[in-house]
Amino acid sequence: MDNNMKKRWISLYVENQVGVLSKISGLFSGKCYNLDSLTVGTTEDPTVSRMTIATVSDDETFEQIKKQLNRMIEVIKVIDFTDVFVRMKEILYIKVLKCTPEDKVEIFQIAETFKAKVIDYGKDSLLVEFVQTATKNDAVVKLMKEEFKSIEVVRGGSVGIESISMMER
Repeated sequence: MDNNMKKRWISLYVENQVGVLSKISGLFSGKCYNLDSLTVGTTEDPTVSRMTIATVSDDETFEQIKKQLNRMIEVIKVIDFTDVFVRMKEILYIKVLKCTPEDKVEIFQIAETFKAKVIDYGKDSLLVEFVQTATKNDAVVKLMKEEFKSIEVVRGGSVGIESISMMER
């Protein structure tokens, strides 16, 4: 594997039309580029959506990806987040099942430490919501897998916007 392989982020403004998401993901799969994460939502203009895409590639492949995205009619603007100060967060839900009362205490402590919220509570289960960087969420998932027997994980993918100040992800 090329040692120049690294995580890359692209933000796209695209026309909010049926089939655009399929075309973008099709471009990636057709060229055998892997999508690590893809999120999409409408902007302040209901005719425009913004996508945040994460991929792992070398410089040359990444340049190809950006050129091919720029050629697509539905793509309004491509923003390379690689060397830009960005605010980026990902939503993560972890449901912990088969909890003992002691487990519940520990889960509340973990939630407090990671500035998360316990959003649902059952007799023997808890649902925790984390909104933080993908790296921090990776650490939370690893910790929860080590600490608890039965967990269910759902991740929403990162969204990002250029920072106003010079602070990083």
